[in-house]
Amino acid sequence: MAAAARLLDVTRLVSRVERGAFTGVDRVERAWLADLLARPEPVFAVLRAAPGYVLLDRAGAAELMARLDGRAAWGPADWIARLHLRQSPARRAALSDLRRLALAQAPRAGLARMLRRHLPAGTAYLNLGHSNLTDAMLDAVRAINGVRIAVMLHDTIPLDHPDFAGPRVPEAFAAKLGRVAARADLVIFTTTAAAEAARPHLAHAGRVPPHVVAPLGVTPPRPDPTARPARVPPDAAIFLALGTIEPRKNHALLLDIWARMRADPPEGGMPLLCIVGARGWRNRAVFDQLDAAGADIAELGALPDGAVAALLAQARALLFPSFAEGFGLPPFEAMARGTPVICSDLPVLREGLGDYPVYADARDSYAWEGAIRSLCAHPAAAAPAPVPAWAAHFDAVLSRIDGLARPCG
Repeated sequence: MAAAARLLDVTRLVSRVERGAFTGVDRVERAWLADLLARPEPVFAVLRAAPGYVLLDRAGAAELMARLDGRAAWGPADWIARLHLRQSPARRAALSDLRRLALAQAPRAGLARMLRRHLPAGTAYLNLGHSNLTDAMLDAVRAINGVRIAVMLHDTIPLDHPDFAGPRVPEAFAAKLGRVAARADLVIFTTTAAAEAARPHLAHAGRVPPHVVAPLGVTPPRPDPTARPARVPPDAAIFLALGTIEPRKNHALLLDIWARMRADPPEGGMPLLCIVGARGWRNRAVFDQLDAAGADIAELGALPDGAVAALLAQARALLFPSFAEGFGLPPFEAMARGTPVICSDLPVLREGLGDYPVYADARDSYAWEGAIRSLCAHPAAAAPAPVPAWAAHFDAVLSRIDGLARPCG
């Protein structure tokens, strides 16, 4: 089947405007938007924007890209945005601008009609971040003649490890998974391990759709030494933990290790633990420990890419003690720079990282401490290692979408 138009759902991406550094899923959506804009096939973008939906053509999607990248400024809030007092000023400005750039707009009742009118037969709808993965959206998309629906499932962690999820997240995720099982023509996985974990959940929901495994691309940002936080001296021996501060990321293990090393400093002196990431949920004990942390722990919050890259270049190692992961971008970024990695011994990480890291059980703090002390005493630089390319990811997914014989009924 020939390549057709692409309809990318950017609801999540727009929701992240001015909410700090992009998360891993946000980076995936941004990369997809950039790639689709560089291809010759017709490209559209859709988003839920209260009180309805906005459809962008290629020109509108390019303007969105320019604003996300800081090459253009968001405009003033319109009268519709001013009615939504709960929205932040940044979100009001973003949605107002996108309404001005829109090819078309529609309330929920007119969504299917709008999509049928403006999108050609055989359009491929891509939802990569689960936002707007609703019955209303999928019903409307299905109204396009010959449409193909592709959904990325990064992982099934909310179902496999519900204790790590926020309130009501497992129930909401299960509902979305049910929609994927019933309606998706293709499910996109980034690892074989994630696909194997999802298969029983999809089967339980009633159907295992066709799928493709396409590892995410890794494009390490350039270090920006001028963006290094003032709390991190350029000559300090640092270890870096990168990710939202939530129970799944297991920051508690690192804090316990630093407490022990504080009482018995390693050879070469006490290193600085740099924690980069926003505070998440269900982690009060860790937050309390961070609030009381001494000078050898620096909680830095979310940082821009250049600052993170500068810290990665300086770090003795990236520490990644997660209990569960869907892909794990930070270790790949470290690997691409030749920064040593100590990470949890998870199938999903071994699949992508191979023999590059030092692996340790996420619950064995003494094994972690031993590896950290070794790098304190004997810093080791590794050679940069090859990482997956974005082009291979896009080509694998799009060729599979274009080769689908017929859409799901």
